[in-house]
Amino acid sequence: MSLAILPAVLLLVLLLAFGGSLAPEPEAPAPVPPPAQTQADEYTRYELLAPETAQFRIVYDVTATAAGARYYFNPIRKGSEASRESVTERASGEPLPFQVVSGAEARKTGLPDASLDTEYIRVTLARPVPAGGQARLRIDKTYKDSASYFREGGAIVFQRSLGIRRNTVVLPPGYEVIGCNVPSQILTEADGRISVSFMNSNPDPASLKLAARKLSP
Repeated sequence: MSLAILPAVLLLVLLLAFGGSLAPEPEAPAPVPPPAQTQADEYTRYELLAPETAQFRIVYDVTATAAGARYYFNPIRKGSEASRESVTERASGEPLPFQVVSGAEARKTGLPDASLDTEYIRVTLARPVPAGGQARLRIDKTYKDSASYFREGGAIVFQRSLGIRRNTVVLPPGYEVIGCNVPSQILTEADGRISVSFMNSNPDPASLKLAARKLSP
């Protein structure tokens, strides 16, 4: 054997002896990105609490439709202080676990277009959404937002841009509607409260301004 090739032979022997390989290791497959979030059948109910609190309860019904999705993300609107959150699977009535996460975390786990300066309620679904299937949710939370719910003279005002198409606003007990800039249906709830319902058929959010006053005793 030529002395010139002896070092190469010794290197090959050593590699084989210690379990080495001259072949490159296969690359790990790229991780599959989570599916983009889609939803349907959205409906929001706003229940105005005592005017001095500047608080209103939000009950949001939505159907998650992205096949394979493990989470559903609901934004916490900037300027609103959220509390009393809960999430229910509507098919079973069972509670679902959730976390409040940053926009950066939401981007990593299923909402690639999440705003980085917004927080989100990340709901863990009972099971991944099946192809052609859905997951029906109810998200219940309370906002404190004095820019949206406030007193103006002798009236109370609920003024808010609403992106969901179907909405209901329920007045506090003992109040009546005196002004509304969106065509609406006004009904009386079973407990006597007045509700204002409407469907926004325009492509842009509805810029609602609803005014009410306390009924005379």
